[in-house]
Amino acid sequence: MKGITWKERNALCWRYDTELMRIETYGQNSFRVRITKEPDFSPRDWALIEVAELEPEIEVNEKGFTVTNGNLTAKMDEFGALSFYKASGELLFAEQWQTRDDPANHIPLMYYGHEIRRHLGERLSKCTLRLEAYEGEKFFGLGQHQISQLDLKGCRFELAQRNSQATIPFVVSNRGYGFFWNNPGYGSVTFANNMTEWIAEASTDIDYWVTTEETPAQIVSRYTEVTGRAPKFPEWAAGFWQCKLRYKTQDELLSVAREYVKRGIPLSVIVIDFFHWPQQGDWKFDKKNWPDPKAMVEKLHSMGIELMVSVWPTVEPRSENYAEMKANGYLIQSDRGVRTNYICLGSPVHYDAMNPGARAFVWDRIKENYLDPYGIRMFWLDETEPEYTFYDFDNYRHYLGSSMEVGNYYPVAAAQGFYEGMIQSGIKDVINLTRCAWAGCQKYGVVLWSGDIQSNFKMLKLQIKAGLNAAVSGMAWWTTDIGGFYGGDTQSASFRELLVRWFEYGVFCPVLRLHGHRKPLDAPSGEVEEVADSGLFDVESCGPNELWSFGEENYGILKNMVLLRERLRPYVMTAMDQAHKTGIPPMRPLFMDFSEDIFCWSVEDEYMFGDDLLVAPIMDEGARSRTVYLPSGRSWVNVYTKERFDGGQTIECAAPLEYIPVFASDAKLTELFQS
Repeated sequence: MKGITWKERNALCWRYDTELMRIETYGQNSFRVRITKEPDFSPRDWALIEVAELEPEIEVNEKGFTVTNGNLTAKMDEFGALSFYKASGELLFAEQWQTRDDPANHIPLMYYGHEIRRHLGERLSKCTLRLEAYEGEKFFGLGQHQISQLDLKGCRFELAQRNSQATIPFVVSNRGYGFFWNNPGYGSVTFANNMTEWIAEASTDIDYWVTTEETPAQIVSRYTEVTGRAPKFPEWAAGFWQCKLRYKTQDELLSVAREYVKRGIPLSVIVIDFFHWPQQGDWKFDKKNWPDPKAMVEKLHSMGIELMVSVWPTVEPRSENYAEMKANGYLIQSDRGVRTNYICLGSPVHYDAMNPGARAFVWDRIKENYLDPYGIRMFWLDETEPEYTFYDFDNYRHYLGSSMEVGNYYPVAAAQGFYEGMIQSGIKDVINLTRCAWAGCQKYGVVLWSGDIQSNFKMLKLQIKAGLNAAVSGMAWWTTDIGGFYGGDTQSASFRELLVRWFEYGVFCPVLRLHGHRKPLDAPSGEVEEVADSGLFDVESCGPNELWSFGEENYGILKNMVLLRERLRPYVMTAMDQAHKTGIPPMRPLFMDFSEDIFCWSVEDEYMFGDDLLVAPIMDEGARSRTVYLPSGRSWVNVYTKERFDGGQTIECAAPLEYIPVFASDAKLTELFQS
């Protein structure tokens, strides 16, 4: 074997020439693998939290070495190629080497299984990991992407954060392993038929974590064990959340809340969206439209409604906080050009959430202007990619480094700042909403939502897959803009049907939340002159988005759906508690519960909600039935008709506009569906 080896605590270390490798136990049946050409590894653990050290079994000889941790074995051959096996000897995956090193497998291409190539004149390198591809392998997870596939095999992805794209570089393979690329920098991953390739464009280390378990649910549980699990979900948040772009005044918001109470519709949360502030970065109410927030919050609480307010990370030069934040280095820097990140009713820059001083500064303003005086304890952390007008990642610089090296970590840092501030302020049931996430976000009490998506049936289909892959990636709390965000016309019969179908799906999401920018628009306010393609638009002119806004017949359906969600609250909370304790998400693909049923690995438009409900959304306009696959190993009851079916078969199921197909493996649950 080339190179030298030595043991350090719970790790085997290996060096050959300038290359240094460390394979350490990291949780049961799991390894963290790091490779660098620097004198030592980066000290940052990123998403990985501290876990108890486990003693590995190590064997070294002239043919290479093996390191075993429970049911997982890592092997290096005499030429430096790594592979991973179950204890039974079953191969999980191996690096792909195409070099001259092995005389018995001479390939002159000189592609290495792991490769670190330094950028000229810089400390950073392009880091690449190439793995063999296997016939029939499927991949799931990788966060939230707007694509038509649940199985990621055959796809290539940018590893970056964008509006509606949340990169969480963890995947579950049907070969029995989970893989986490522990690098928050810009890059890509390709799940091709000839290789799997992970690339970090600007880094010092290759850093990944791998685990093996008998079921995909156990793999996700193991992953959340080392990256953190969602806190205990507050029961008061398990009902219906009302939101739109946007309630413009205190009186308007209270009138909507009163109308819900008058109509007997339970409301858990109502939301104040953006531009309720004087300037971006002031993080406080504009007293003109919100003259008495304290009285408003007290009135909402008397109706049993919690208030959430939008918080943007943008800071306008006209903000009262801009000069102080700039002086202290609390704003994201631009390496070239004008220091403007985003064009939206001004030319703001984002606060640098990776800077602990900036996090503390922003939380102090939130505490001073929302929590302490008014008791507001829910925050909508919008724009947390952060969103740029141009995603020139090589031009932005954070406290921890260039966006190319660390940019994907921004949503974690933003969530961390609010979570820690809220905990220190005595709030024990933290729950905030975020538009983006990376690995580990789940432990900071955030609900991920799927961004500013279009209002059409095509986009509804995509959200089902986006939500399920986000769940596999550890995000137990997830939601979407019911009805989509852009383009929904409340007077359109087509949109009304879409809204109903989306809402019926939303009842069986972790969080039930209605939001959108609706037409027909209100009359322009005249306060902002709209200029096409300029970032200047009238945020006052947005249409209605309440349950009674979509026609009388649909109103009855939507009200029934909210009341159904109320009856399901104990069931929802049981699923949320399971996520808190085990990391297994409440909404999940069928294969997580039925991994031995080979057909479940190919079902992409149904899912389990909790342990006993199978949900089959309606995703096509005009559809009044659909086929449903019922997994083997259980019998299933249609919760509306009470028909019973054996598992392991596909059936045709009616789906009138009033409901979508739902099946229970516990017949007692059908009583909750009888209105």
